[in-house]
Amino acid sequence: MFNIVYYEKSDGTKPVAAFIKGLEPKMKTKVLREIQLLKEFGNTLGEPHSKSLKNGLFELRIKQGSNISRVLYFFFVGNKIILTNGFVKKEQKTPPSQIELAAKYKADYERRHKNG
Repeated sequence: MFNIVYYEKSDGTKPVAAFIKGLEPKMKTKVLREIQLLKEFGNTLGEPHSKSLKNGLFELRIKQGSNISRVLYFFFVGNKIILTNGFVKKEQKTPPSQIELAAKYKADYERRHKNG
């Protein structure tokens, strides 16, 4: 079993928590179900649920009807999975700006938690 951690910015806000809170109920339920699968299966969870992006970043892939959401995350020592940010997908490819944001959050988290 893995530990799910919502990345927290230095100002105390949690981007992925705000994203999930803002979703309509059916999509929110599906996102939370996928997070539970990630908690159970961790790095063995593959497509269609999860996909590797780059530089140690992954995306949790959620579809509800014609709506698609993504939650970006990375693995950290001690069986931790850090959820960084989420977005509603409108294009075929994951927007580079979302990947860059997740990479920024990952670097910040690793810097602040370098001792585990």
